[in-house]
Amino acid sequence: MSLKLYNTLTRRKEEFKPIVPGKVGMYVCGITAYDVCHIGHARSAVVFDVITRYFRYAGFDVTYVKNFTDVDDKIIERANREKATIGDISERFIARHNEDMGALGIEPPSVTPKATENIEGMIRLIRTLEEKGLAYAMDGDVYYSVEGFRGYGKLSGRNLEDMLAGARVDVNERKRNPLDFALWKASKEGEPWWESPWGPGRPGWHIECSVMSQRFLGETFDIHGGGEDLIFPHHENEIAQSEGAYGKPFANYWLHNGFVRINSEKMSKSLGNFFTIEEMLRRYAPEVLRFFMLQSHYRSPVDFSEESLAEARQGMDRCYSTLKALQDALKAGEGAAEAAPSSLTGKEKDLAEVLTRLPERFAEAMNDDFNTARALGYVFDVIRHLNGYLLDKAFSVTPASMAVLRQARETLDRLGRVFGLFLVDPDRYLLEDREREAAKRGLDVAEIERLITGRREARENKDWHRADEIRKELAARHVVLKDGPSGTTWSIQ
Repeated sequence: MSLKLYNTLTRRKEEFKPIVPGKVGMYVCGITAYDVCHIGHARSAVVFDVITRYFRYAGFDVTYVKNFTDVDDKIIERANREKATIGDISERFIARHNEDMGALGIEPPSVTPKATENIEGMIRLIRTLEEKGLAYAMDGDVYYSVEGFRGYGKLSGRNLEDMLAGARVDVNERKRNPLDFALWKASKEGEPWWESPWGPGRPGWHIECSVMSQRFLGETFDIHGGGEDLIFPHHENEIAQSEGAYGKPFANYWLHNGFVRINSEKMSKSLGNFFTIEEMLRRYAPEVLRFFMLQSHYRSPVDFSEESLAEARQGMDRCYSTLKALQDALKAGEGAAEAAPSSLTGKEKDLAEVLTRLPERFAEAMNDDFNTARALGYVFDVIRHLNGYLLDKAFSVTPASMAVLRQARETLDRLGRVFGLFLVDPDRYLLEDREREAAKRGLDVAEIERLITGRREARENKDWHRADEIRKELAARHVVLKDGPSGTTWSIQ
């Protein structure tokens, strides 16, 4: 089955046909480095991380470019407020961003260029636009003339005449048209500047991405991505700049992820309704946040709430409990003989068939515009099947069971890596989750362990009443016990 992507530019799903067979060039707009990252940034990062992982899983060689905007009005404002340089501010928050991404399990992009490292390229592109009559200089500023580009509005589905009719009068009288946008800004007191043919100044925001994408991916590349809030004006302006300069398509496919919403509003710093990644990682495992994001299609909004995160946490707990049971069973059968797949019968044959079909169903979902929600559903169906198999009282270590359990481990490991899930040792994951949840609820882990020890001793002494009292006492604190052959484990619900 071919891979189909929803292309914002054409407003339909299209078969993905890379420029170079077997290779993918993808550019995604990164952060403006003036503050810490919030969950909205995490959503975009996880989406394009999984898209990159899936392309590689499918055998593509991916060049993934994600930039840093390290010169911008907000960075300058913060630098002036803190009596620092823009380099001080941007480097601090780039470092914080990288820490957050590492904690979330985001694989580093192939290239992470900074705007300030590409000023010369921006000046060259602006000169080209001037030569083609698409840019004009006014008192040290340079503007793009949108009326000179016939395709303006094609990405966002807007009509230039309608936009002009609805445009409010621009206070900047130097513009020929209120929709014209800055390519270069003349220097002002207290701002950084670079020499240019138009005098000292700094680049506009939109020109940065046109130049950095062209430098690392070429004048035409496969995929341009970002949040849906960037469609207009940022991505629209990138198209105008790049296609106006080079006379050829800029990116063949445009992918945009939906917002993270709180109370039906977009999560953003400007609205003040955001949660930082660092804050959420103190309360939830990184894989819980990833799972929470991936339960929705990347183009759909994600409604953020404590209830939805708690459900995601419980879902991951169930997965890791099954993975722990799988790990324990494989350890118990370490060194045991393994039956040939063709010789399997009964429950082992049923489970093996489910596992064999899973990669095909997984690919079918992911090839349908990266439908992670459906793909995860298929994986979780298999995990539920596996859990039932392992909990069956008739389960024992046999050549047949070892064959199917090793197949389960290999399949879940391979598909889990695409999502960035199931990467932690199950014992470690469940321990850290308990400790994190206990801290959130003000529970003392040492006291819980002491009560569990007391219950075990009561059971050994056949004091069933005392053992039951301890179970009820722990249940009142949302601590759930599970007795097994190797002892009692506990979790917090």
